[in-house]
Amino acid sequence: MKVVLFCGGYGLRMRAGANDDIPKPMAMVGPRPLIWHVMRYYAHFGHKEFILCLGYGAHHIKEFFLTYEETTSNDFVLRGGRTELLSTDIADWTITFAQTGIESPIGERLRRVRHHLDGDEMFLANYADVLTDAPLPEMIEKFSRRDAGASMMVVPPQSSFHCVELGQDGLVGGITAVSELPLWENGGYFVLRQEIFDHIPENGDLVADGCGQLAKRGRLVAHQHRGFWKPTDTVKERAALDEAYARGDRPWAVWERERTGTGVSA
Repeated sequence: MKVVLFCGGYGLRMRAGANDDIPKPMAMVGPRPLIWHVMRYYAHFGHKEFILCLGYGAHHIKEFFLTYEETTSNDFVLRGGRTELLSTDIADWTITFAQTGIESPIGERLRRVRHHLDGDEMFLANYADVLTDAPLPEMIEKFSRRDAGASMMVVPPQSSFHCVELGQDGLVGGITAVSELPLWENGGYFVLRQEIFDHIPENGDLVADGCGQLAKRGRLVAHQHRGFWKPTDTVKERAALDEAYARGDRPWAVWERERTGTGVSA
């Protein structure tokens, strides 16, 4: 199945300063950028055809793949001055680089790459900045059996704040952690059918317009995931993932489990 990745936003909360023009998906987690971790996740499950919706900082993403160095994350033998790889990351990937505009909303970015999907009934989509260990085959299989236009992975609220119940005269009737409320957040992992394009207007949004209209028609389903899921909206969140990677705590690296059985590389 083809995978559409939205990687053209400014990522302002991830910026280190005025001169920092690195797009958020190129923020580093370990020796590789976020977008690589997301793509490696999909490739692990056999989905190796990627369509990158580029925008801000597109040259950084293009340069990364055009000059990709396999030896950074693969074992190899140096023999007679020549490198012999023992394994590869992206040798069997197909990557389409599509400029979808600097200011385009995500729905519009999706509209602009529709012709690259070749009319495929189903395809995958992702924000390219969220890491998870969600069971992708299960997500796809469940959706394929449903008469629906889209599936959205949802996760419990991630906020550490508390909601306060107010009564008369400002008296507090109760305090509840947001994480304990019966609410779910958009997790950023989508399985979509071509029907989604019927509900995204020009310069529209994937969730507010496309998924919103499908929900009104009873054609949007949710895949509830309570496992590992981490966004990277801020420098602090990205740093936390980088630190976790350094100490070998990387449950999102599902491709490493076959080597060690733990999700941690040897």
